[in-house]
Amino acid sequence: MRDPASASSLRPLGLYLHLPFCDHKCAYCDFNSYAGLDHLIPAYTEALVRDIALWRELAAGYEVVTVFFGGGTPSLTPLPQLERIFAAIHGSFALAADAEITLEANPGTVDQAYLRGLRGLGVNRLSLGVQSFDDGELQRLDRIHSAEQAVAAYGAARTSGFENINLDLIFGLEGQELAGWQANLRRAVALAPEHLSLYGLTVEPGTKLAWQVEQGAAPAPDPDLQADMYEATTEQTAAAGYAQYEISNWSRPGRTCAHNLIYWRNQPYLGLGAGAHSCFAGRRFAMIRPPAGYIARLRTAPGGMPVLGDNLQTIFPQITEETAIEPLTDASDTAVLGLRLNEGLDLDAFAARHGIRLAAFAGPALEELEGWGLLEHAGGRLRLTPRGRLLSNEVFLRLLPSELEAPGLPGG
Repeated sequence: MRDPASASSLRPLGLYLHLPFCDHKCAYCDFNSYAGLDHLIPAYTEALVRDIALWRELAAGYEVVTVFFGGGTPSLTPLPQLERIFAAIHGSFALAADAEITLEANPGTVDQAYLRGLRGLGVNRLSLGVQSFDDGELQRLDRIHSAEQAVAAYGAARTSGFENINLDLIFGLEGQELAGWQANLRRAVALAPEHLSLYGLTVEPGTKLAWQVEQGAAPAPDPDLQADMYEATTEQTAAAGYAQYEISNWSRPGRTCAHNLIYWRNQPYLGLGAGAHSCFAGRRFAMIRPPAGYIARLRTAPGGMPVLGDNLQTIFPQITEETAIEPLTDASDTAVLGLRLNEGLDLDAFAARHGIRLAAFAGPALEELEGWGLLEHAGGRLRLTPRGRLLSNEVFLRLLPSELEAPGLPGG
């Protein structure tokens, strides 16, 4: 770990590391993940280690306060490879002593020895992709684990020393009724995890599920039933002592996900690995998606750090998409992402950050959304109403840059 001259002078940074390998591609998944490429893991690790080192100088003014290993199925990566990645992180970034370090795991891929190894490396938050406690539902989702394995993995994580565990579950599945979802949720809260991520099933273009729906082999999710499930979720989690802090996330007191809060507060994050996205150095950019292409690009990456120019793609061959963050886009992002949080958007903080009040360029949209009962003001904040959370996409669409005009935005 680098020893910064003054930690207080460093800006906080979230670090996301993408490990795209899976045992099996699930029907609903549109993430950049690949089955049958496990043989690339050693070479991919070398590429990722090289990628981490390349950002050392540009990240010198930042302190990494969160690290998130996502995928894919990060828990398929053997411990020796993860150890190399951790060594690279410590060697290239100023990592906060109390950094939240999360790794996503499939319950069917972990045992106690592996989980103890993760704790030894410094992983202090585990996110288990349970998705359901019903074996029939798991099979329809193409998951490789059973409900029994999910419970066993949770128990093994506890005995391995994990004191901060998230469970991911999906509602609105094929054939799932309200009572079935409530039963799933009861089993989840009975385990007493610190955090719950609960999502409605969506049909994403290009997935196996999208093809099944198009062919009539599977039904599309019922939005009215999903709304009933969502409302039941808010009641059931509250009764179990979980506070909702974002549209799809609930936690025990003090156990919100610090990494995801970086996204929702529109703060800088650096995403490394195949297909990873970043909001860093005044730009949004993405890495090449195919793992083999990512490996090949990193083999030709520069050995030293060139002077930062206007275009990161001229420096880093692994970057394939890049846009400068325009003032209107940045303001829109702050508004949309902040409204995802139950606390809502601090309007004074918004004005201080962007040099203009939100109502100055989004006033008509805000009045319309408030009139529909989707937004409300409370204590200097703008937030979604309970009905607004059910129709959040309608709110966000009206606050996109294409729907707004912002004369006078600084830098615009």
